[in-house]
Amino acid sequence: MELINQTEVQQMIDKLKDQDLYIHLEMTTGAYAAHYDSTKHPAANFITNATIRYSHGSISGNGPYRVGLKMSQGWVYTEGLTHFEQSDTDRLIMAGHDSQGKLVVALQLSREPF
Repeated sequence: MELINQTEVQQMIDKLKDQDLYIHLEMTTGAYAAHYDSTKHPAANFITNATIRYSHGSISGNGPYRVGLKMSQGWVYTEGLTHFEQSDTDRLIMAGHDSQGKLVVALQLSREPF
C-alpha cells in the first residue's frame, strides 16, 4: 500500500458511484490490547460484503483522510485513512495505520465480494 494520493482516490470514488458495491468497513483499537495493558479500552467493529450504492462520495482532509459516501437513506463515513492500494483499479482499498504501522481502520469497495 502507498500513502493516499487524494486526487487518485477521488477519481476512484467517482468511478464507483451509482453502482451496487460490496463494502468492507473495519475499525479496531486492538481487540487484544487489554490483555497487555488493562488501561486500554479495546474496541472494534466490522462489516463485510454488505451492499451499498452511493450517489456522491468524497475524500477530504490533509492526512489522515476521511471519506464520506452519500446513499439514498444515509451515509457511510470513515476517518483516519492513510494508505490505499494503487495497483488495484477495479476495487478501492484504503486503510489507516497508526505510528507503529498497525491497522486502525479499513474501507474497501468492490463490484465483487471480498
